[in-house]
Amino acid sequence: MTSDRRVDIDRPRDARDRYGGIKWGSAFFGWLTAIGTAVILTALLAAAGTAVGVATNTNPTAAVNQAGQNASTVGIGGGIALLVILLIAYYCGGYVAGRMARFDGAKQGFAVWVWSIVIAAIIAVAGVLLGSKYDVLGKLNGFPRIPVNEGDLTTGGTIALIVAVIAALVGAVLGGRAGMRFHRHVDNAGLGR
Repeated sequence: MTSDRRVDIDRPRDARDRYGGIKWGSAFFGWLTAIGTAVILTALLAAAGTAVGVATNTNPTAAVNQAGQNASTVGIGGGIALLVILLIAYYCGGYVAGRMARFDGAKQGFAVWVWSIVIAAIIAVAGVLLGSKYDVLGKLNGFPRIPVNEGDLTTGGTIALIVAVIAALVGAVLGGRAGMRFHRHVDNAGLGR
């Protein structure tokens, strides 16, 4: 057995001290997982909404008009759906980062969240500097939009944004801890515990 291997098995704290900390590469792949999961879950939610509309013979124009009249109901339902999607997506991203990095799962989850903040800031700055002409995300129409005027939801939108950021952070940290837990089970099995 090599001396590095013996140090890792005999004293697991040495391995953590030596290999622990935030692994930004793992966190980036966790962020990619979180974004991909969010897109897939959003698409599934939109498809389910469309299926319900088709099954009930709802006219799309009538649905938009009803949503505009019931803005608070649509806002609450959409907000809850957004929170659930973010929690699940960032849990998955944190899990991937925690599993890849092995140590410090909560830190890995936090790093996934930091990647999302940094990339969102870069996109926002690029949008301000380049203008709406280069708003790729807006032109793709990849995410369903609530059919309510954005000016009506300024305060609610701000609160929803803060809650969404917190939900993503909580999901990522919990996922990172869960991803790290796998390695604790493997270590315990290897040490005969």
